[in-house]
Amino acid sequence: QVQLIESGGGSVQAGGSLRLSCAASGQTFSSYVMGWFRQAPGNEREFVAAIRWSTASTYYADSVKGRFTISRDSAKNTVDLQMNSLKPEDTAVYYCAARRSILIVTNSGGFDSWGQGTQVTVSS
Repeated sequence: QVQLIESGGGSVQAGGSLRLSCAASGQTFSSYVMGWFRQAPGNEREFVAAIRWSTASTYYADSVKGRFTISRDSAKNTVDLQMNSLKPEDTAVYYCAARRSILIVTNSGGFDSWGQGTQVTVSS
């Protein structure tokens, strides 16, 4: 059974940076896609970024392209999200997710396992 544990959230001023990390366990992830989603109060959960574990191919939401970078460390079984040039609209709970497929999708329903979430707050 897949377990995902996020860490690294916090509060930062606009223009600052944060790095989120997701520790993954319970499976061999070579045939998985890992993703980050976020959900702000009153909003639906939205796609942020995804990475195919086997090839490290990545895909980003337009809203974060050029500011966020997703990466994975196969030795540590972690998936990180480096967030730079943060904006107040990036404020949300960020979730790590795993999809048992090599195809990258952006809908939350396409992911099988979820972490508990970590809060990111960006002040202006």
